[in-house]
Amino acid sequence: MNKHFLMILAGAALWGTIGWYVKNLYLLGFTPMEVVTLRAWFSALILIIYLSIASPKELKLRKLIDIKYFFGTGVCSIIFFNFCLFTAIEQSTIPMATALLYTAPAFVTIISFFLFKETITRVKIAALILTLLGSCLVVGLTPGSIANLQAVSIILGLGSGIGYALYSIISKFALEKYSSLSVTAFTFITAAVSLLPFFPYKEKSGLLLDPEVLFYAIGLGLLPTALAYIVYTYGLHYVQASKASILATTEPVVATIIGIFIFQEPFSITQMLGMGCILGAVLLIQLYRDKIPFPYEKQK
Repeated sequence: MNKHFLMILAGAALWGTIGWYVKNLYLLGFTPMEVVTLRAWFSALILIIYLSIASPKELKLRKLIDIKYFFGTGVCSIIFFNFCLFTAIEQSTIPMATALLYTAPAFVTIISFFLFKETITRVKIAALILTLLGSCLVVGLTPGSIANLQAVSIILGLGSGIGYALYSIISKFALEKYSSLSVTAFTFITAAVSLLPFFPYKEKSGLLLDPEVLFYAIGLGLLPTALAYIVYTYGLHYVQASKASILATTEPVVATIIGIFIFQEPFSITQMLGMGCILGAVLLIQLYRDKIPFPYEKQK
């Protein structure tokens, strides 16, 4: 398999492990948005320390105006989609919110058609249908449950999908000037700084010194965040945004497997069919990938 496709899949697989860290941080007394803040803080800190030692030049902005890219990836994508997702979960259920989050590939495909002139082929459409169907089956979303959703839950869920999609779109522009490491670092530094005013320091400062909290917070910042976004963004430099977003839907498959084997969550034939649909979409994209080299934006 193409190594850049493998990078996308590796990033998605690492994202799929996030539930283990998040569930444990919830048990230790943190709210969903506090966990988002911890995720941004620790990933930014890890990236700053690593790059300061390994490659300080990666932490330099070429132009101050370039901060617009990282405001886009850090605030408009990372913070916005997490806010919409967690609020949608609060308003409805985790399965419904998750299924609406995975409308992201459809948004990426449509936006990429207008911005990057990516073609909408029959293979992409087939892969999109398999992806959306598979995501619904994996999380247990049915026509009956959709009918019970309130309009605000649907709007928030679709908002999370749009926010999730924006990372793939905006990163494409940033990658024309910066490496995947720089894009990931500046994204989470921007997100972390933006979230600083919203954390309840007085109430939670004591918890931040707890070794168990630090273990899960550092783990969350390192594996399913810093490392996941580095490998995904690297792969994104060479893969169409629309295809990358479809490949990234392997995340709920990994999350489901973790839920089954670590948290002993129930697993049904319907979920198995959903996982098969998602993996089928990935296989379809791999077998019929375009023979055009990337980056492709500047081809003449």
